[in-house]
Amino acid sequence: MPDIVPAVTPAPAAIPPPSQPRPQRYLFLLLDRFTMISFAAAIEPLRLANRLAGRELYDWRLIGEDGKAATCSNGARLMLDSGLTETTRGDTVLVCGGLDVPRAASRQVLAWLRREARRGTRIGALCTGAWVLAEAGLLDGRRCTIHWENQDGFAEKFPDVTLIRTVFVEDGNRLTAAGGTAAIDMILRQIARDHGPELAGRVADQMIHTAIRSEEDQQRLSIPPRLGARHPRLAQVVARMEANIEDPISPARLATEAGLSPRQLERLFARYLGRSPKRHYMELRLERARNLLLQTEMSVMEIALACGFASAAHFSKCYRATYGCTPYRERGAASGR
Repeated sequence: MPDIVPAVTPAPAAIPPPSQPRPQRYLFLLLDRFTMISFAAAIEPLRLANRLAGRELYDWRLIGEDGKAATCSNGARLMLDSGLTETTRGDTVLVCGGLDVPRAASRQVLAWLRREARRGTRIGALCTGAWVLAEAGLLDGRRCTIHWENQDGFAEKFPDVTLIRTVFVEDGNRLTAAGGTAAIDMILRQIARDHGPELAGRVADQMIHTAIRSEEDQQRLSIPPRLGARHPRLAQVVARMEANIEDPISPARLATEAGLSPRQLERLFARYLGRSPKRHYMELRLERARNLLLQTEMSVMEIALACGFASAAHFSKCYRATYGCTPYRERGAASGR
């Protein structure tokens, strides 16, 4: 009788573990004299998201024009991973700006940004990096934001861009954050969208970031805390001053609008701000003028008119009394730095 060979049941094929999606990659383009705080505020939430998720959700590379190292505004130097490399599908480029950003907008950087934008790459900017995106023509017809100190010059230089004075703005595949800690909020928005609001909240907790701001939140403190005085009529008058730099309003009219006499208005400013309404208004106008002087190529006469001065001579006299040099000398010194 032939031997009966029992049937051998084949072992089930090994089931491969589900493949993990490729981490989303961020390319940080570090411009010369970029600000460390906005860069760190963007990269740290990505690191923490990886740690809390227990896997690599994001990775990042530091890139720059020379491909070797980048110097930030506090003097620290960071080694770069590469030069201006070609992006791949799903990458996000974040241009990290800082001081004297028009000089950092070299032809090579602008050409690279335009090329990657044509490929459909999502491109954003931190702090003054929005200036470079606008210079490259990547923000024309779009909304964006930039650090409040650079808004006056930006608005004059790029009239085809809609400037929004909030902490961050997302317009299609363009992202802009105003600088400082605003990058935290913008990146938390991306994490929430990619992996859910619970993870974004846990990342915020790790950073002791107790309130996640939205696109509607303003960059600057409201007027009372900025002035160090919570007087509603004082805040009303100062708001009117800030909104009317080119065509200054007389102190008498400001007083009437606030329901005060001119004498009461004088006492209010003296008590809370230690200066007259006229002096405070002058300082606001000169601060705007200085921003335009250092950030744009407007002539001194154009700046004078934009800040409510009837002549360049009067503007120059007031400027020198406040800053210790003429507008011409200020611009010359800045161009030599």
